[in-house]
Amino acid sequence: MNDYLDVNRANWDERAPAHAASADYNFDAFAADPQHISDGVTFDRPLLGDITGLRAVHLQCHIGTDTVSLARLGATMTGLDFSAVSLTEARRLATLAKADIEFVESDLYSAPDVLENAAFDLVFTGIGAIGWLPDIRRWAKVVATLLRPGGRLFIREGHPVLWSLQDGRDDDVLALDFDYFEHKDPLVWDEGGTYVATDHEFVHTVTHSWNHGMGEIVTALLEAGMTITGLVEHDTVPWLALPGKMTKVANGEWQVTDRPRRLPHSYTLQAVRNAV
Repeated sequence: MNDYLDVNRANWDERAPAHAASADYNFDAFAADPQHISDGVTFDRPLLGDITGLRAVHLQCHIGTDTVSLARLGATMTGLDFSAVSLTEARRLATLAKADIEFVESDLYSAPDVLENAAFDLVFTGIGAIGWLPDIRRWAKVVATLLRPGGRLFIREGHPVLWSLQDGRDDDVLALDFDYFEHKDPLVWDEGGTYVATDHEFVHTVTHSWNHGMGEIVTALLEAGMTITGLVEHDTVPWLALPGKMTKVANGEWQVTDRPRRLPHSYTLQAVRNAV
């Protein structure tokens, strides 16, 4: 099963420099404007609330734009990712942004081995993270292990219905084609590009991913000793998930052009760790 880590790590290692160089991640804005924060965290702020003084960890932080943004909102941040190349870019961004952030290299499931347990006020996970994990129950246990009693999980993610949709159609039909529920075997993709504009020709093109149904995610957190405090489904998502079918709206978000209310595009889930 650990083969998926090697396959996915090679993919992310190769893409991290292209992402860091892209206008989408906009390292230059972080360097030039001490108030600049990512579009993703801008979207999150109304539900995230005041995080000033919180000790927080950003799991699967990639190149750190959301991590730096959370630090700029007043949290003491740690970022964790399994890609050494991504973390090199994240540390470079933190230096450019004059942000004091600790970045730790580890796969998600090993996070309790390298981070202090029961020590964080906030665990943050952003868009496009948990789909790289084969077991959502193990993820929930990691989250609960890292949080202090009363500490909070905040996750915004692409909706599992969206992940299930067939892409590449030339009509307005939204057709369920891929697994909605978690399955032992991964979805194996072989795609030469990435989600930012780049001229780089990638060598590592294969990835392994999994979907997780909403019920599976909620149940995993409950079983890990957490209480759900919020679940909001959104009619936008911060990337062009269905090319040819979406319109760009405010704050870097995308929405299905034809009758967008028929599709949950993304969700924000919050939960707190129960007292022992």
